[in-house]
Amino acid sequence: MENFPLKNETYEIIGVCMEVQRTLGFGFSEVIYKDAMEMEFIANNFFYLREDELSIMYKGQKLKHKFFADFTYNGQVIVEVKSCDKGITEDHIAQILNYLRVSGNNVGLIVNFGKRRLEYKRLISNNVMQ
Repeated sequence: MENFPLKNETYEIIGVCMEVQRTLGFGFSEVIYKDAMEMEFIANNFFYLREDELSIMYKGQKLKHKFFADFTYNGQVIVEVKSCDKGITEDHIAQILNYLRVSGNNVGLIVNFGKRRLEYKRLISNNVMQ
C-alpha cells in the first residue's frame, strides 16, 4: 500500500521504535519501552501525548470509565505499545480499532517489542463512533 494516510508520520514512529529496539533489545515490560519512546520523541521534537485519555459516549452520555492510548502522535496517530512474545494478536487489533473509533482518528499503529525483531501493524479505520 504505497499511498496510505499519514505515511510519513507512521514511518517516523516506526523509526523511533526501531531505535528503541536496537538499543534495549526485547523482553522488557511495556512501560520501559514507552519511557524510551518518550525520550526519543522529545529528542526529535515530535509532538505527542502519552496516556491520552479517550472518553466513550453511550446513547449521548459520557461513560465514567475511559480508555488511555499509550501515545497519540501529532494529534493524528494512535500508538499502542506491546511486549508480547506471542506477537500482535487479534485482541490487540480490536483494542486499537476501538481507540480509533472513540478518538475520531483513523490511523493506528501497534508496535510489539516482545520478540527479537520489532513487530508493527498499521491500521486504518474510517469507522468513527457517533
